[in-house]
Amino acid sequence: MKNIIITGTSRGIGHELALRFASDGHNVLALSRKLSPNLLGNPNITCLPVDLSKAEDLIKVSEFLESSWRKVDILVHNAGALVSRSFETIALEDFESIYKVNVFAVAMLTQKVLPYLTNGSHVVTISSMGGIQGSMKFPGLTAYSSSKGAVITLSEVLAEEYKEHGIAFNVLAIGAVQTEMLAEAFPGYNAPLTAPEMAEYIFDFALNGNKYYNGKVLQVSSTTP
Repeated sequence: MKNIIITGTSRGIGHELALRFASDGHNVLALSRKLSPNLLGNPNITCLPVDLSKAEDLIKVSEFLESSWRKVDILVHNAGALVSRSFETIALEDFESIYKVNVFAVAMLTQKVLPYLTNGSHVVTISSMGGIQGSMKFPGLTAYSSSKGAVITLSEVLAEEYKEHGIAFNVLAIGAVQTEMLAEAFPGYNAPLTAPEMAEYIFDFALNGNKYYNGKVLQVSSTTP
């Protein structure tokens, strides 16, 4: 039984991933602004209302870990924010809000959890094919795609900095998955993969991927919109 933190669990992939880990008997700390009734009733899941863009909210995570778990085996950075707007109309505030969730929150939450990570722990960040250099890009997603590129480099640096501690940092750059966020970015597009299907892949990778990878970016994409 492992202790697992997952962000962005109110819907989509994060929601399904929390249920998948819990069904396998693991302890899950589900972090999201909105609490899912489906998760609240699960005995293996602790739901913590957290706005990842606020430093004061992240203190709740430290307090929980100090009083309850004292050890974290897996941290999955799944939460993401998106705005679709042409570059000439996007404002500084838009960039800031996207980067607060997609980049700064990943760094700051990792910093809070770091004292509880041990040899064998695995930090998995969910990025996007939009953040992969040389991959297909789409207009209107300048803030989103650039933030997903930034978090890839962040994970690569952390992998190097903490490799002597036995803590692995890897990134999954996912392609099209049928989620609410995909519908916001590409209205009317039907992805070939569902949220539960992608959650199953992430579940297995989070448990076993650190045996084979560290500081790596895996492209998990059968198609793009």
